[in-house]
Amino acid sequence: MGATIEVKNLNRIFRVGMQQFQALTDINVSIPADHFAILRGRSGSGKTTLMNQIGALDTPTSGEILLDGRNLLELSERKREDLRRKEFGFVFQSVSLIPTMTAFQNVEFAMRMAGIRGDYRPRVEETLKMVGLGSRMNHMPAEMSGGEQQRVAIARGIAHHPSILLADEPTAELDSAMAAEVTRILKEMTRREHVTVLMTTHDVGLMDAGDLVIELQGGKVLGITENPRE
Repeated sequence: MGATIEVKNLNRIFRVGMQQFQALTDINVSIPADHFAILRGRSGSGKTTLMNQIGALDTPTSGEILLDGRNLLELSERKREDLRRKEFGFVFQSVSLIPTMTAFQNVEFAMRMAGIRGDYRPRVEETLKMVGLGSRMNHMPAEMSGGEQQRVAIARGIAHHPSILLADEPTAELDSAMAAEVTRILKEMTRREHVTVLMTTHDVGLMDAGDLVIELQGGKVLGITENPRE
């Protein structure tokens, strides 16, 4: 089951030399479990900063982040690290696959890192087939296209059954057709894997795919749009 994400009165201020830069201002967002949410905004709008707060990769200056009612800011760093490892899946613009490992080995390695025990093969094969790479499991990253590599990254991100999958600009380096396909796969994960997916993008052509579209501008929420669920 995916987790419900609630962001309340969130602010993030960075120090730049002697100055302060307010990257996020009074963010209030609620993302229901098992929904596909899109953070939309231009470069510098604050979408990656917000995603980093939700993913426990950074700490806000003030405010709350609740995952199924648990306040991230009340957790110790050790518990936050455990949360990142076990309950979050991450997909980034730079796929960061290990170049000396096959697609299968990359996904298997992620499961080991998450502390999963037992026979990895069934789940690794299941996830790679899920993203349409059943016949490419034994290929190295250099033998795969950019879109195929990104699909391996998605399989790697969901293999350990996270409750939340965070995808930061996963389509930025893909052509429009492959970007649409990767987005479709991410949305499908909310139904098939019962995971809450949050994706950042500046591509206006992908907006209709989101169950929820949160638009950021200048570190503030400009608007929230709900699209009909299929």
